[in-house]
Amino acid sequence: MTANIRPIDVLLQRAGVRGHQRAPSDSKEFHEVTKRDALRLLENDVERLLKTTEPARRPALQAEMGRFADLFGRFLQEEGPALDWNKIQKLPENAVMNYSNLKSPKNEQIRHMLDKLVVIKLNGGLGTSMGCHGPKSVIPVRSDLTFLDLTVQQIEHLNKTYDANVPLVLMNSFNTDEDTEKIIRKYKGFRVQIHTFNQSCFPRVSREHFLPVAKDFDVEKDKEAWYPPGHGDFYDTFRNSGLLKKFIEEGREYCFLSNIDNLGATVDLNILNKLVGEERASTPVEFVMEVTDKTRADVKGGTLIQFENKLRLLEIAQVPNEHVDDFKSVKTFKFFNTNNIWANLSAIDRVLRERTLNMEIIVNNKTLENGTRVVQLETAVGAAMKCFDGAIGVNVPRSRFLPVKKSADLLLVMSNLYTLKNGSLVMSPQRMFPTTPLVKLGDNHFSKVKEFLGRFANIPDIIDLDHLTVSGDVTFGRGVSLRGTVIIIANHGDRIDIPAGAILENKIVSGNMRILDH
Repeated sequence: MTANIRPIDVLLQRAGVRGHQRAPSDSKEFHEVTKRDALRLLENDVERLLKTTEPARRPALQAEMGRFADLFGRFLQEEGPALDWNKIQKLPENAVMNYSNLKSPKNEQIRHMLDKLVVIKLNGGLGTSMGCHGPKSVIPVRSDLTFLDLTVQQIEHLNKTYDANVPLVLMNSFNTDEDTEKIIRKYKGFRVQIHTFNQSCFPRVSREHFLPVAKDFDVEKDKEAWYPPGHGDFYDTFRNSGLLKKFIEEGREYCFLSNIDNLGATVDLNILNKLVGEERASTPVEFVMEVTDKTRADVKGGTLIQFENKLRLLEIAQVPNEHVDDFKSVKTFKFFNTNNIWANLSAIDRVLRERTLNMEIIVNNKTLENGTRVVQLETAVGAAMKCFDGAIGVNVPRSRFLPVKKSADLLLVMSNLYTLKNGSLVMSPQRMFPTTPLVKLGDNHFSKVKEFLGRFANIPDIIDLDHLTVSGDVTFGRGVSLRGTVIIIANHGDRIDIPAGAILENKIVSGNMRILDH
């Protein structure tokens, strides 16, 4: 939770108005009373919302709203950062394994190992930030194939190659569920069993009075009043869907969970070997977080720390303001979380049954289109790490973290830096170094996918590119090659057309350059 959020300040003001001042307003007792009042008011309002639904839906929604009220209650109890910075311990020697030390399994064991695996993709996000309608997973990223197409191809290839039956599970949100259900019908003939379930749908809460802004439970009518509460919601909703029980009964032991827009998150047989193969540790590893070396581009990403003798995820939102620079330091915190997670299914079942699952709250402040300031409370799937026994990090190559969040990422994955092999992107052997180029494209002209594609006759050759910055009204002709550091800045009101076949190596292009047909 962020350091500057103090829900109690709003509550004190509200409690005074409601005449609950039974003790001095700065006393601990008074604070506790106002928190209880706030929770009671919220629960009453949620009860009112539930009465607007059909009776048949109420029991399931009541359980969901119970989890929301629990989250809100915890939010009220927290004041300032949830972490004492001075209690952070040095990472133990064996806390993070180096990927290069993992052994590959023998070929004849792979099918047996895959039979113990479930692949889960987080599929709750929309493509709106990239100017697309519908689920982000249906944006074409390479050879007209979408994130979902590539995922299905990868798993089908595994199943065919090793005569296995690895299922694919999609965690949808209310934003993506309907479209996804229609789209997955096209995979019927593929050798992949696809299951879906929905994460929770929680009401956004007003910053002014800490009550839901929704008027009723008709989510479709007012989608802005509701939100999916982050991927930490996975554990409860996976269990409630019945899929956790089903897979445990089938003899499956681990799930591999990742964001669907991370094209580097493929099933890794070496990590699986460590969990269920010959390299299985004598004491079970219940949770693995894939981390990778932090660069200056990753300073806001969550990192691994040792805290109270447990390995855990530290997100920037939990860091006190005075330590934000320490958190961003590449020297102090060498790794960041890729959000590729391997978790033991029976252990997930245990922590849910024993109610020991505890994830830090991420407070997300937003302003709705009508100007209403709201709070949405979220949790992150990796934050559950501290609740599992024998949790470790594995320092994986950067190639396992290839997210597509912006059009600059799309430029990389569509380029000749990569070739496509059985749904997986493989970096070209012609690239001299394993890191990807740093690409910055101006938001005004490149942020939307359609706009971005319209500015390239085809994607330039970037095999030898280190750094590209493009700002302003810039277009690229066919067969352009970019090498070293290239900076192209069109002045406001001007346009730069990079001509077909141009080779730009360590160049700065600025001003105005038009190429006109004649």
